[in-house]
Amino acid sequence: MEADCPLCRKLKDRQLGRDELVWEFPHSVALLGPWQFYHGYCVLFARTHARELQQLPLPERMAYLQEMIHLAAAIESAFQPRKLNYELLGNQVPHLHWHLFPRYSSDPDRLKPVWLAIDRAERDEGLRTHMEIGPSPRAETIERLRAELSRYHPKE
Repeated sequence: MEADCPLCRKLKDRQLGRDELVWEFPHSVALLGPWQFYHGYCVLFARTHARELQQLPLPERMAYLQEMIHLAAAIESAFQPRKLNYELLGNQVPHLHWHLFPRYSSDPDRLKPVWLAIDRAERDEGLRTHMEIGPSPRAETIERLRAELSRYHPKE
């Protein structure tokens, strides 16, 4: 854990809200992302602080990637997106975390990176509200994901 890392602090202080916690894996935690225009959008962050994927020990890295695959399968099964985009950036928060963005045929910008729309939404309150609200309440989206995840990765 890094003292100045917001994701490490969030995990350490158990600041995982009921409207965001999707699943706790052994090596990662899945949160429902704020931009539910991309219905089912999740962020999967590693429990171990590392800036780069190769900094995790190989067994932990492989387990973390497998957990991401389980989350992706749950998103796909629950919401049937046309495509699922995976992004591992870390420019703003240098802690391993994957963004899993479901992309739908109804998305007018489906051929563009989601960050362009998110950047516009962060500067426009009306668009922000539109982008944050999904087709179902957050709690319902989380429950659908949990139901699918329990099939792929039962809790012990």
